[in-house]
Amino acid sequence: MGIIAWILLGLLAGLIAKMLMPGKDPGGIIITILIGIAGGLLGGWLGKVIFGVDSIDGFFELSTWIAAIVGSLILLVGYRVITGGRRRT
Repeated sequence: MGIIAWILLGLLAGLIAKMLMPGKDPGGIIITILIGIAGGLLGGWLGKVIFGVDSIDGFFELSTWIAAIVGSLILLVGYRVITGGRRRT
C-alpha cells in the first residue's frame, strides 16, 4: 500500500476506534490519524505474531481493516491512560 492509502486507512481506523470507544479525548484529527496508522501497524504485527498470518494484505481486505481497528483500539486505550489526567480547563 502507498503512503496515501496508509494515511486514509489510519484516519478511518482511528475514527472507527473512537466511535467504538466514545468519550472525551485530548487529541484532534492529527492524533486520530497517527493512532490509526500506528494501530494498523500494531494490529498487523500482532496478527503475525499471535496467529501467524499476514493480516496487512491490501486496502480492501477485511483482515487489514480488522487489524487496523483492533490495533487502534489498543493504542487509544493506552493514549487515554497516559493523557487521562491532563484535562484542559
